[in-house]
Amino acid sequence: MMYMGTPRDYEYYVALRVMMRSLMKLKVEADLVVIASTDVPLRWVQALEQEDGAKVVRVKNMNNPYKNQDHFDMRFKLTLNKLYAWSLVDYDRVIMLDSDNLFLQKTDELFQCGQFCAVFINPCIFHTGLFVLQPSMEVFRSMLHELAIGRENRDGADQGFLASYFPDLLDQPMFHQPPNATKLDGNYRLPLGYQMDASYYYLKLRWTIPCGPNSVITFPSAPWLKPWYWWSWPVLPLGLSWHRQRLQTLGYNAEMPVVLMQWIVYLGVIAMARLARSNLSKLCYRRVEKSSSSIQTGLKLLTLWSIVAAYVLPFFLIPRTVHPLLGWTLYLVGSFALSSIAMNAFLLPMLAVLTPGLGILGALLVMAFPWYPDGVVRALVVFAYAFCCAPIAWTSLVKIMTCHQVSPEKETKAAASWFPQLTPCPEQEV
Repeated sequence: MMYMGTPRDYEYYVALRVMMRSLMKLKVEADLVVIASTDVPLRWVQALEQEDGAKVVRVKNMNNPYKNQDHFDMRFKLTLNKLYAWSLVDYDRVIMLDSDNLFLQKTDELFQCGQFCAVFINPCIFHTGLFVLQPSMEVFRSMLHELAIGRENRDGADQGFLASYFPDLLDQPMFHQPPNATKLDGNYRLPLGYQMDASYYYLKLRWTIPCGPNSVITFPSAPWLKPWYWWSWPVLPLGLSWHRQRLQTLGYNAEMPVVLMQWIVYLGVIAMARLARSNLSKLCYRRVEKSSSSIQTGLKLLTLWSIVAAYVLPFFLIPRTVHPLLGWTLYLVGSFALSSIAMNAFLLPMLAVLTPGLGILGALLVMAFPWYPDGVVRALVVFAYAFCCAPIAWTSLVKIMTCHQVSPEKETKAAASWFPQLTPCPEQEV
């Protein structure tokens, strides 16, 4: 399913394409159908149809009568479009999927399930990231009627509505694949292996799900930590698995021009900042014997803000869906490039300015270490690393703030160290 109206429309479009490509690679024995709202860009629809082999069904956005209830999350405003799956009466069974599913193997056996089947990743509420249904216009019209009369909906989204519409699913039997190709009747609970919550993995750093096949991973985490974002790894280790699947299917051709352009810009900034060191420093220091306290304070604030900007700005410039290894490398290079401007303009010590970047690099290595016994130990090690780095970061900050007690002689010597004068060699005595 795909709709517009959120700040992350493009990212979900990329995630959907990766999932479509991965299903094609698994050679699933079913049509790949995308329910797309009419405001989805035509070029996206064409890419799904022509490049990803999907059939796109265009639908009108369904009105959400719960959008004005208390604590409603506006990112769920159009999730009720998922109900259109019951109108796909050309199919006998439909497996409805969210785009943040990572398939480890085929799940064609789910087409043998009953009229409605879903996974309880929460002990009491089933998850609608993957569920099986039998299309029926009668059920579809019944759901529209329930929306019109304001049926109870806990979260105002598709999950709350379906949990209210199928309130007794928890009491239904567990689905087990029939030995032949027959289709079951009735509603069933699906084993957890069809919706393995990534949170379970982060606790043990391995899968320990004994019931059912370990087929599909889901990521019902914070929106900004979905696996397709480059910064989600190594914070969340499974992000690399998603990007490995993207590398094998869709690739990164869409983001590479922007990435290459940023590399060129950052390398140019590093070179120009080094060559123009003396001129930059003259813009920031007055050649007087004594500077007023207001000027010193202003320089300190300007220095602090320039360093903060050097470490924040590259984060927002990198395309969000690039590979994590490329994203973090580009971030560190960009931070170094922008930091070099501050170092050369204010004559700051390099090591002190680069301490945050070195700390971030160390944190990435600590989190990416692959041999932790479980997630608790990993979290404790990360905490210990942050605790040890805190005094180093504070010392570097103090050193930077005290570097503005600079005399003209020190500035001249610093500039001369970068641009030494050429003096003739003394004649050799015979």
